[in-house]
Amino acid sequence: MITIGLLGCGNIGHIISKFHGNWRITAFYDLVPAKAEELADLTGGTAYHDFDRFIDAPVDLVVEAASVRATRMYAEQILSHEKDLVIMSVGALADPLFRESIVSRARKEGRRIYIPSGAIAGLDNLKVARISPLSHLLLKTTKNPASLGIPASERTLVFKGKANECIKEFPKNVNVSVALSLACGQDADVELFVDPAVDRNVHEIFAEGAFGEIYIRVNNLPSPDNPATSYLAALSILSLLDNLDNPLVVGT
Repeated sequence: MITIGLLGCGNIGHIISKFHGNWRITAFYDLVPAKAEELADLTGGTAYHDFDRFIDAPVDLVVEAASVRATRMYAEQILSHEKDLVIMSVGALADPLFRESIVSRARKEGRRIYIPSGAIAGLDNLKVARISPLSHLLLKTTKNPASLGIPASERTLVFKGKANECIKEFPKNVNVSVALSLACGQDADVELFVDPAVDRNVHEIFAEGAFGEIYIRVNNLPSPDNPATSYLAALSILSLLDNLDNPLVVGT
């Protein structure tokens, strides 16, 4: 049984806390103590009001489901306490200095950092780009204006540029662009649209290379309690957790 500490007890934390596998969430921490206490009561775990006590809890792995800021604040400390780390707010890794720092720390401590596939698909095959670089890599994302807090009466392009710049403007909404860039080993081009006619988060990936062409379209239903988050993103964490100790690994 793998024991897990949950950093961030919001929408995603609520979703993953409802599921059980060969793992169990036993420790909870949130800047709003009541949120951690609520999930602890539901699962029989322990809520911690102090991060230092949380990180000393007897868990094997910490799941970050909080924010880019929380990842930057706590990732290295988590790894230094001999715990593996799942990062949901992968936008934090758009900063190469921070990314190199925590990778170095993980290597030194003999720990692992896991990045869920999040709200997109196809990262397993797109990792071939690290062997045979892509000539074209574009992520086109379309969301309802409400999820970004941007008023719009028609389909509107709100960002066009590189993933590492997009995540700075929309740190809670386009983590998928950074996950895609990390998988491929190159900064993806991003086009972000808002469209009042859509009720789903739509991600389209266009990739070209020596192997040919890949086109992937994912139509994500938003999480019931948070339109800014795709339900698939939370499910991808559950899939990752279920396969941590599986001797048969598919698609990596």
